[in-house]
Amino acid sequence: MTLAPHRRPGVLELRAPDREALPLIFDSPHSGTLWPADFRPAAPEASIRKSQDTFVHELFDAAPEHGAVLLHALFARAYIDPNRAIDDLDPALLGEPWPGGLNPTEKTARGLGLIWRLAPPGDLPIYDRRLSSAEVAARIEGFWRPYHAALGDAIGRLHAVHGEVVHVNCHSMHSVSSAMHAGGPGVPRPDIVLGDRDGTSCSGALTRFVRDFLEARGCSVAVNDPYKGVELVRAYSDPARRRHSLQIEINRRLYLDEASLERGPGFAATRRLMADLVGALAGLVRDGLG
Repeated sequence: MTLAPHRRPGVLELRAPDREALPLIFDSPHSGTLWPADFRPAAPEASIRKSQDTFVHELFDAAPEHGAVLLHALFARAYIDPNRAIDDLDPALLGEPWPGGLNPTEKTARGLGLIWRLAPPGDLPIYDRRLSSAEVAARIEGFWRPYHAALGDAIGRLHAVHGEVVHVNCHSMHSVSSAMHAGGPGVPRPDIVLGDRDGTSCSGALTRFVRDFLEARGCSVAVNDPYKGVELVRAYSDPARRRHSLQIEINRRLYLDEASLERGPGFAATRRLMADLVGALAGLVRDGLG
């Protein structure tokens, strides 16, 4: 099958495989850095930028040459977060009643819902105003839905052809937890955290394969602690139908200068490591998970 590359200005970029497509897709929903004109945050720009998974899509840019799809968002996650459910919205952000049902989760309670309310370190309100329902609806229709449509379409098409698909949801994490984390501040993070929603979003074989690969390369790896995977892993996984979604969180100290948010001295090495992981996963799906 063929998948065409697709770029929606300001919203997303999908890179198609450079060779015959494998049932393998990587997506980076939080590496976008563009601020739409209607964002107008009151919090300092430097603080909001810390919420972005800057350069994560670049760490996986070898995916197309191995036959995998690479999708990433271009817009900032604080504007609207594609890794949240569409109803995970804080009514306190709105200046009027929301016309649909709301189901705010603990993410929203911590200011990290569909529309972020707080910026790092966790006590900075992003807005000095209430948002209208029309504003929020425009963000959903213009950004959230297109991202989900692109990801869902690619996963569905690959699964239809191959009967199986592996989706890797790519993120970065602070080297030490902040006050915005449910576990509180000051907790050092391992090199990598894998999330499979306690074994419900992918086969155990896939999680073990990635864990073992990374540990063999000298990485410290945790599984489902402290990150299990959120909406994009939940929504597109169905292991019983051989639709596997695994979240990967990369410690920013491996590749990023966390103060300046510029590429750090370990960027090239981390990029090579992720390219090797992509190649290993390509071999795995080529042979079949079993």
